[in-house]
Amino acid sequence: MKNHFIFYLLTTGLLAGCASKKVTYDASGVFEAKEIVISAEANGQLLDLNVEEGSDLKANELVGKIECSDMTFQKSQIEATMEALKLKRGDASPEISIVKQQIETQKAQILTIQTQLSVMSKERDRIKKLVKEEAAPSQQLDDLQGQVDILSSQKEAAESQIAVLERQMDAQKDMMTIKNRAIMSEEKPLASNVDRIENLLQNCEIVNPAAGTVLAQYVEQFEYVNMGKALYKIANLKAMILRAYLSGDQLSSIQLGQEVNVLVDKSTDEYLSYKGRITWIADQAEFTPKTIQTKNERANLVYAVKITVENDGFIRVGMYGEVQI
Repeated sequence: MKNHFIFYLLTTGLLAGCASKKVTYDASGVFEAKEIVISAEANGQLLDLNVEEGSDLKANELVGKIECSDMTFQKSQIEATMEALKLKRGDASPEISIVKQQIETQKAQILTIQTQLSVMSKERDRIKKLVKEEAAPSQQLDDLQGQVDILSSQKEAAESQIAVLERQMDAQKDMMTIKNRAIMSEEKPLASNVDRIENLLQNCEIVNPAAGTVLAQYVEQFEYVNMGKALYKIANLKAMILRAYLSGDQLSSIQLGQEVNVLVDKSTDEYLSYKGRITWIADQAEFTPKTIQTKNERANLVYAVKITVENDGFIRVGMYGEVQI
């Protein structure tokens, strides 16, 4: 009888121990990460690629380079053509300088004629008074008047010549402007091509866009790659995302930003506990996935949620996790 009692105690103790290890949860799901596939943005031989599976990369880190010497040569050719166009540009300064000198000469001549005209006009007026008083012959007055008329004509001719020279100078400026504008019209598309090639040359450098861990490497150094060819895949494993499914009657107990407890299998009978935060709740229901166990197994429709968990290095993509709300 005593032996039966001991057996009963041992059996009860074992059942109690198993029950203490049993963990209840409201939902379960699979861990995932935001994966980014980095692709080639140029065609050419892969000269360098400093990535390895499992290695951590920084954002904006230069990790490789594609051979693009053809584009560099094209850029040099276009730049040489642009320099040649600059030499074709006309400069009207020498011709304009000559015209300006002619204008200055005409102005000096006008000044001389003006002085002579002033002297001659005064002498004419004086003789005119003498002729009126019959103290001088009228022929002398006529001669002076003729000289005044000649000087006036010379002054008008010099002034007309200045106007002609000024129009000629403006015409030369306009002609040179039209010529240079035509040259500039050739230079503009060339400059655009240089900018385009510079952008393409930047694409020859493989720059890692975001910090994370390399999950897969698809090519090796010295391989030829085409634009769009996948080079490697990266993901931020420090912030893992658990995609779990909840039944409709559980939605009332959760909200965005809410903290929940996330359990991850450490062994067959031991869990690791993490704090998680709900960052997304689906606005539409979907049919219960076959691999997902929910609190209400009879529910035909469930809602997906995303829970962000800070990873200490133990959690891996594809691992299962349980959620306690």
